[in-house]
Amino acid sequence: MDGCRATVNQECITAYNDLKLSKKYKYVIYKLSDDNKEIVIDSTSADGSDYDDFREKLINAKTKSKTGAVGKGPRYAVYDFEYQLSSGEGTRNKITFIAWSPDDAGIMAKMVYAASKEALKRSLPGIAAELQANDPDDIEYETVIKTVSKGTAA
Repeated sequence: MDGCRATVNQECITAYNDLKLSKKYKYVIYKLSDDNKEIVIDSTSADGSDYDDFREKLINAKTKSKTGAVGKGPRYAVYDFEYQLSSGEGTRNKITFIAWSPDDAGIMAKMVYAASKEALKRSLPGIAAELQANDPDDIEYETVIKTVSKGTAA
């Protein structure tokens, strides 16, 4: 099964560190290269982009199959969630890893993404929460914040 696992491009780690350490990005979305051999950056947050922009990018992600057909595509993402504690004790940040694998994505794409997820996660130290999402409802902001904050968000 090792032939199904992709390697992590160094730029993925650099962008993650820019998000984590210098707060340059709010999110980074990763994808598999067209040959499925490497995890590369799909997109990063632009100034002023918000959670809705991020969610749209995931929902509309496309992947090309070996036959050249284009369909829904899985993605990995890291999002730096900031939320207020309902107890009034201030703000918290949680870097969250999201494995987006829509139910209607191709079976081969989903298999390679599943096999490669741990390699990416291992190269991104400091992830506070993880979410598996298969449906647009799974990445509604309120749903994600509840999971990430374990119910402590205001």
